Amino acid sequence: MALRDMVLVGAITGAHGIRGEVKLKSFTADPEAIAAYSPLETAKGGKLVITKLRASKEGFIAILKGVSDRNAAEALRGTELFVPRERLPEPEGDEVYIHDLIGLAVHLADGTVLGEIVDVADYGAGDLIDVKVDGRKDTVLIPFAGSYVLKADGSKVVVDLPEGFLDDLPSPLAGEGGAVAPGEGSPHPPRSRSAPSPARGEGKKR
Repeated sequence: MALRDMVLVGAITGAHGIRGEVKLKSFTADPEAIAAYSPLETAKGGKLVITKLRASKEGFIAILKGVSDRNAAEALRGTELFVPRERLPEPEGDEVYIHDLIGLAVHLADGTVLGEIVDVADYGAGDLIDVKVDGRKDTVLIPFAGSYVLKADGSKVVVDLPEGFLDDLPSPLAGEGGAVAPGEGSPHPPRSRSAPSPARGEGKKR
């Protein structure tokens, strides 16, 4: 299955101890629900099964089937964990999985087509849609937040940008794909979803 058909639900950040345990971050709406999605898939096509999970200060400590020593655990550092999109319930109402935003057209409030979403970034202050703007060489990062996004569904995204937003201004992240939008710390709107808890079918994505 192509990686574009997979939804990122977690990542292994390192080894813990000497018995093969790993440090794990979960991106599911209910963080502990990541174990219910096992087997989880890697970008290289491998499969990992979480047999035990416990909370830690930085996320979780997990025991993975077949991983029994620190060397094996350390080798998994940086591994992203995915679930096939088809295993997730369909979004409800005006919600949308952030995974599904990639490839959608972005319109301004007046109906003008701004461009297309090529990625969704998160530099620690919330999700930013990375938009390839028609007629521009670079991309523009727009906060996926209620103050900027008027509508987001399976067909398009409508944004309302402050005056001068698209002006070419210096950016500390210019080398990472485009100008950073002001107000990137705005909260997620309810239309943003991550992989939900299998039991509850709720959530927000990355």
